[in-house]
Amino acid sequence: MSPQMPIRVFIVDDHPMVRRGLASLIGEAGFLCVGEAGSGDDALRLMPAAAPDVALIDLVMPRVDGVAVIAALAPRMPATRFVVLTSVVDTAQIRRAMDAGACGYLLKTAGSQELVSSIVAAHGGRRVLAPEAADAMLAPSQRRTPGHDLTDRERELLGLMAQGFSNQEIANALSIAVPTVKYHVTNILTKLHANNRTEAVLTALKFKLVDKD
Repeated sequence: MSPQMPIRVFIVDDHPMVRRGLASLIGEAGFLCVGEAGSGDDALRLMPAAAPDVALIDLVMPRVDGVAVIAALAPRMPATRFVVLTSVVDTAQIRRAMDAGACGYLLKTAGSQELVSSIVAAHGGRRVLAPEAADAMLAPSQRRTPGHDLTDRERELLGLMAQGFSNQEIANALSIAVPTVKYHVTNILTKLHANNRTEAVLTALKFKLVDKD
């Protein structure tokens, strides 16, 4: 970064020691700390005049939290990149921050080099996300619904089980042997983590694996 054009950084955190530590790190990295705020209210009042390139904003603060600050200032300060710096890893909060206009979500446990690199990346228009935050965002989409691994035949059997068919009745309906029915039922119970047929059917109904009719 050219010394004539240092990245201008504004710090928002309600803990004075955190602000001092960040200000020191920012200076050592060759950035310029153009202001600090110890509350969301102060951030709303002071940040527009400071016109930072990057704003590091704590998430949890009394009265006006970090997301509220971003939501209020992002539309008024399109040239500023807002980065949440917090100790909270929560999918809902990450989404709130990003929806409000944050371009980054970092943890206070981040090393100095990671923080410096993230400030540079944010200033360059790139999204920065702590690995833990990225994992939290991905986790819901990676969770599978119970029964996702059932075969078509197992789903067919499960539907008959839900109708109250016995093994013999299922065998007759599907034209297969009773031992084959038992084999499929065992697989169904295992895949649904059920202890018995009743639990399997209740799980199937809950997750709409079979019709209720």
